[in-house]
Amino acid sequence: MFRNSRTILFSKVKESLASVVPIAAIVFVLCFTVVPVPTDLLMTFVLGVAMVIIGMGMFTLGADLSMTPVGEHIGSAVTKSRKLWFIVLISFLVGAIVTISEPDLQVLAEQVPNIPNQVIVFSVAAGVGLFLVVAMLRILFKWKLNYLLIFFYVAVFALAAFVPKSFLAVAFDSGGVTTGPMTVPFIMALGVGVASIRSDSDAQNDSFGLVALCSIGPILAVMLLGLFFRVEGGSYTPVEIPTVETSKDLWHLFAHEIPEYILEVSKALLPIMAFFALFQIFKLKLKKENIYRIAVGFVYTFVGLVLFLCGANVGFMTVGNYLGRELGGLSFSWIVVPLGALIGYFIVTAEPAVHVLNKQVYEMTSGAIPPKALSTSLSIGVAVSVGLSMLRIVADIPIMYFLVPGYLIAIVLSFFVPPIFTAIAFDSGGVASGPMTATFLLPMSIGVCTGVGGDVVTGAFGVVAMVAMTPLITIQILGLMYQLKLRKAEKLRVAETDDKTIIPVEAVETEVDIFDNTIFELEDGDEQI
Repeated sequence: MFRNSRTILFSKVKESLASVVPIAAIVFVLCFTVVPVPTDLLMTFVLGVAMVIIGMGMFTLGADLSMTPVGEHIGSAVTKSRKLWFIVLISFLVGAIVTISEPDLQVLAEQVPNIPNQVIVFSVAAGVGLFLVVAMLRILFKWKLNYLLIFFYVAVFALAAFVPKSFLAVAFDSGGVTTGPMTVPFIMALGVGVASIRSDSDAQNDSFGLVALCSIGPILAVMLLGLFFRVEGGSYTPVEIPTVETSKDLWHLFAHEIPEYILEVSKALLPIMAFFALFQIFKLKLKKENIYRIAVGFVYTFVGLVLFLCGANVGFMTVGNYLGRELGGLSFSWIVVPLGALIGYFIVTAEPAVHVLNKQVYEMTSGAIPPKALSTSLSIGVAVSVGLSMLRIVADIPIMYFLVPGYLIAIVLSFFVPPIFTAIAFDSGGVASGPMTATFLLPMSIGVCTGVGGDVVTGAFGVVAMVAMTPLITIQILGLMYQLKLRKAEKLRVAETDDKTIIPVEAVETEVDIFDNTIFELEDGDEQI
């Protein structure tokens, strides 16, 4: 088993290397041309890159071995009980516990002004728990996802009219931040487990959409807090640029932070492990081999997340803020718009949860939606969102001018694309806005906003919300193209059959292939989706 794990780990590290290198290359080009960066800061970034690459590889392997199986086993066991009260109770507890375990939630709590951190944490956890209950009931009772999304997003935007403007961006950011590397693998696997007991053809499609609904809970929770606490302003903690004189100082910089992240990740994993242990004793009763595999997966998850968070927070955050501040201070500060789009295109592939989503989608659709198709659509969406975010900062445009039409377009598209694409698209919004967005794009936005002399609270915050929004549109457009191509292929079959002409299989497959095999590689039976 260990030999096999080492082989898979090597493959996972290669994947993360391919994801992170483009971002590092962009940063290096900027450092050597437009924005000179102090050598100590650049070396901090280099070491951070190495830790992120290794950490992401270990985390994705750990998620495959532990988080995903645990979620599937619990979801299946809960649903087989056939007791509605039990399903509701466990769903709420799982949603709340996993959310409290999310490292990014602490980052969010620090950003919200004038409200105690624990109030933020428990309110957001309750919001996710309640919406996970709604998501589970949707699977069991076959409720249409787009109707639920319309109802809840209407409530979100209606409530936004009464929330202080300085609070809106942080509230919408919370929806993306809280669906991070701990939450996404567990919740998605939970949906697969619940859907597995259904025998109808729509069961697999309905297993997606849990992350989409759970992303709404934090937004509503933080907005409600803004109303009750009457927040009148906001502030942020500036990123501290470290001073490193020697290689020993560089190591001490990271070594000083590692114990903090060990404690943070321990707090994140222990509640999940304890919850699983109780389920194993009283309900699951899995074999020793499965328990051993899951235990090894938790170790990989723990070590990987510690390395990833340390590398991202210490190495990426400082460089992102410094680059943003220097670029924003240039006479041609508009350059941050295309640069932001370029960084956004590549940075989404460095999000740990994106790899989990890609694998889940590929397996659940029997290869009809390959990882490359999903990754490309996500990259395009995030590129657009980061470019628009930088434009919003430079031109001082209110965030609602983008969010309202963006979500309106996404909801309208949901009536014209296959339901599975809508579910995957709204799931992807929460998945794309993870720790890399919080530790690189957000500090960069704060730096740009500082450089151009804007209001950080209303200007810089909101980039996470933008990143969470645009994939809803791009992936549904992908689904629309997929559907149109299938219809075209079907018409070709009918026309050729009417002419009593035998159609070569190769001709039909070529007709269905949307992107000439560069993105889609369709197989037999894909048209059933």
